[in-house]
Amino acid sequence: MGVRPRRALLATTLLSSLVAVSACGGAADPASSGDVTLIVKTFSQFGYDELYEEYEASHPGIKIKEENIGKLGDYTPKLQQWLATGKGAGDVVAIEEGILSQFMAKPDQFVNLLDHGAKELSGNFLPWKWQQASTSDGSKVVGLGTDVGAQGMCYRKDLFEAAGLPTDREAVGKLWPTWDAYLATGKQFKAKTPGAGFYDSTGGVYLNMLMQSGDHTYYDATNKLVIDSNAAVRATWDKSVEMVKAGLSANIEMWSPQWNAGFKNGTFATIPCPSWMLGTIEKQAGPENKGKWDVAKVPGNGAVRGGSFLAVPAQSTHQKEAAELAKFLTSAKGQTTAFKAKNNFPSSPQAIDDPVVQDFKNPYFGDAPVGKIFGESVKALKPVYLGPDNNAIGDRVGNALLAVEQGKLQPDEAWAKAVDDAKRLAK
Repeated sequence: MGVRPRRALLATTLLSSLVAVSACGGAADPASSGDVTLIVKTFSQFGYDELYEEYEASHPGIKIKEENIGKLGDYTPKLQQWLATGKGAGDVVAIEEGILSQFMAKPDQFVNLLDHGAKELSGNFLPWKWQQASTSDGSKVVGLGTDVGAQGMCYRKDLFEAAGLPTDREAVGKLWPTWDAYLATGKQFKAKTPGAGFYDSTGGVYLNMLMQSGDHTYYDATNKLVIDSNAAVRATWDKSVEMVKAGLSANIEMWSPQWNAGFKNGTFATIPCPSWMLGTIEKQAGPENKGKWDVAKVPGNGAVRGGSFLAVPAQSTHQKEAAELAKFLTSAKGQTTAFKAKNNFPSSPQAIDDPVVQDFKNPYFGDAPVGKIFGESVKALKPVYLGPDNNAIGDRVGNALLAVEQGKLQPDEAWAKAVDDAKRLAK
């Protein structure tokens, strides 16, 4: 290979010495060395693109790479695998509220954000949102809240007009102060427009009612399975079956191609819509339906469906930098920016009350004041405890309702199957 020139040899020796000193005294400052890439794992749409650019611009040497796995159902098992094996989770992970409790049982899998200044941030989140990601003794905070799935009721104005119903959002909201009134409105709608469903599928209506039914659903606060002893769950099921029997459902499975097409084709007139659903409706209904969809108050008291947190896995090799990024993304400013980008409604009281949020009107939905509508929903709600397998059990109950809708099972048979599936999952 030949002998290297002396100058090159000296340069190489000097470089090696610097590396050795760095190794002995701890890693070089990542921000100054320019070699830190933070991997952020997400699902769905968090609306962080603008925030990533801003953070990189103000933190030279930090690069952010988001790895997004579209559906929560695809993301959850991957997250479970990454944490169980101790590799693959990256530096910041999103955790949806329905799966949070299973990870709270293993808090050592995550960095304690109290060690990175999170204690001073507790007032930046709704109290119940902060508590959800804190251990029972308050000694550890696993995640910082992002959004809350504040509920509204989205509806097609053209279909309401065809049915002789009011189309003004204030008047529409007054049609259904309760779910019984929503059922009565649906019957009136079906009598005039038999070719369209009043709502897409019963599963979504069921979930909205369930989240208003009490302080817990399938599990109690001790994580005991109570699906078959919680009277509120059975009452919600029975009310949902009543809606099925009234023929209100379009009998379309959520997230299916038929469901996506239904927004564009006017297959159904209403859908309980968490704030994050607005982006889905706009995408699926397309520009040709701009102004046909609107947003009104949801029946009953305020409710939340969905919402997430950002956590730093203990396996991260850049824990300090990752924690700082998570704090930035979940700040009031970060949540406001995400709301403007993807309608993800904030969990920060400061962001909720920010005029940017309160005064925000969505042009696709006829300039609906969604900031005000969803803000009122969040402030009216009572938090609901969700147990370890909440999402998986909810999926089984939803499938059982779909089987009733499609005439494959009788209601009592479907309920028994849902309970049996839940008990098998909880073992």
